[in-house]
Amino acid sequence: MDQGEKVRINRLRRIADRRGMKLTRSRRRDPLALDYGLYWLTDAATGATVSPEAGLSIDEIERRFLT
Repeated sequence: MDQGEKVRINRLRRIADRRGMKLTRSRRRDPLALDYGLYWLTDAATGATVSPEAGLSIDEIERRFLT
């Protein structure tokens, strides 16, 4: 991951935090895993998933929820 991508993800984490959500990334390290590299938005207060259960790419998270 390059520096620009890290900055973008941190910016999206701050946006989610201001809106009462938490942006989390899949912890999988196997590139062949189905949820490798996917992200989820959860409600910070309840822990309920805001985004789909299957996870989304960071581009989809930004486009659907954080713009």
